[in-house]
Amino acid sequence: MDKISDLKEVVIKTLDTNKALDIISIDLKDKSSMADYMIIASGTSSRHIQSLSEQVLEKLKDYGVSNSKIEGKDSNEWKLVDGIDLIVHIFHPDKRKFYELEKIWSEMIPKEKVMI
Repeated sequence: MDKISDLKEVVIKTLDTNKALDIISIDLKDKSSMADYMIIASGTSSRHIQSLSEQVLEKLKDYGVSNSKIEGKDSNEWKLVDGIDLIVHIFHPDKRKFYELEKIWSEMIPKEKVMI
């Protein structure tokens, strides 16, 4: 396994250990140049979502991704943890259902690579 795959597994385990719901991982390597993986999970409350995002950020920093950060700090319904090659979205279940990121990124993408 490579470093980013190992980090993905560490983040998934951190989310699972801390009671995140419906954790999924999407491989973006052949779909986008913005990251290698996207992890999506749900939290049960605004405090839970905040706690999960902070714990993921700490794991990223422990793993050497020093310039990672949390987006959506003022939101109670979602957080995005930018780990450069690994993006972690943590949503309240209603917001997650509204945005349907799993559906968008899991569908087949044309042969041309999506450039963002």
